[in-house]
Amino acid sequence: MERSRIAVAGASGLIGSALVRSLAADGHEVVRLVRRAPRDGSEVRWDPERQRVDAGGLAGCDAVVNLAGAGIGDRRWTPEYKRLIRDSRVLGTAALAEAVASLDVPPRVFVNGSAIGIYGDTGDRAADEDTPPGDGFLPSLCVEWEEAAAPVQEAGVRTVFVRTGLVVARGGGAWGRLFPLFKAGLGGRMGDGRQYWSYIALHDEVAAIRHLVDHGTLSGPFNLTAPQPLTNREVTEAMGRVLRRPTPFAVPAPVLRTVLGEMAGEVLGSLRVVPSRLLESGFTFAFPGIEDAIRAA
Repeated sequence: MERSRIAVAGASGLIGSALVRSLAADGHEVVRLVRRAPRDGSEVRWDPERQRVDAGGLAGCDAVVNLAGAGIGDRRWTPEYKRLIRDSRVLGTAALAEAVASLDVPPRVFVNGSAIGIYGDTGDRAADEDTPPGDGFLPSLCVEWEEAAAPVQEAGVRTVFVRTGLVVARGGGAWGRLFPLFKAGLGGRMGDGRQYWSYIALHDEVAAIRHLVDHGTLSGPFNLTAPQPLTNREVTEAMGRVLRRPTPFAVPAPVLRTVLGEMAGEVLGSLRVVPSRLLESGFTFAFPGIEDAIRAA
């Protein structure tokens, strides 16, 4: 890919910061969307909840990548925090989409975050991009999140939705909390361990986003998960092998529900998601297996 100017919202998050490092290392000009006064021309101010974006700062961008949003698992799902989760994604996406659509020369591509939570609990059934949305808070959130990008689609900008799975990384997300537990020998399965976890190595997440930016014929939803989802029990065993720690503990479902509240349904639910469209597009995973992904982290 030739040198490009790429705007990234959510540049300080787990995925966003890794994407920014990757782009900058290859010589691309990265524009970060920030909530404070910009320090220089590499930053653009926005306020997602108030739906304000300095559209002029996006002029000349070849691509806009929106990965912004409050952490799904950062806090217990109180009504107030669920509202923050929604507003930070839906209102932010709508504001950014409208700003991009207003440009005289819009970017070639708009990549918007989403999540495999759109499918709900799939049980043992494999879900691909043609699977309809499930029921519940996360599926309805993801539907609204993707629909909020309508202005850029209507403006004729190629639009991609990255439905991300559980990112295997040391420094954040769900795995960032798992690593210290397993290293201390306190890791174990959750519930009965039969629920499917669809994961992706952080390296592959970033590479997939760049792949989708670079290939001008790709649009619509793409599942960003490794090709072979595994059960929680299988993931637990792999963590024990790689970290050379016992995994004797199991957290019973009632305990998870007591501690996590409504969010426990996402931990105990089964999401067997496959990246059909990503594989069809020619993308190659560097760390397709769980042990490879854990070692990479």
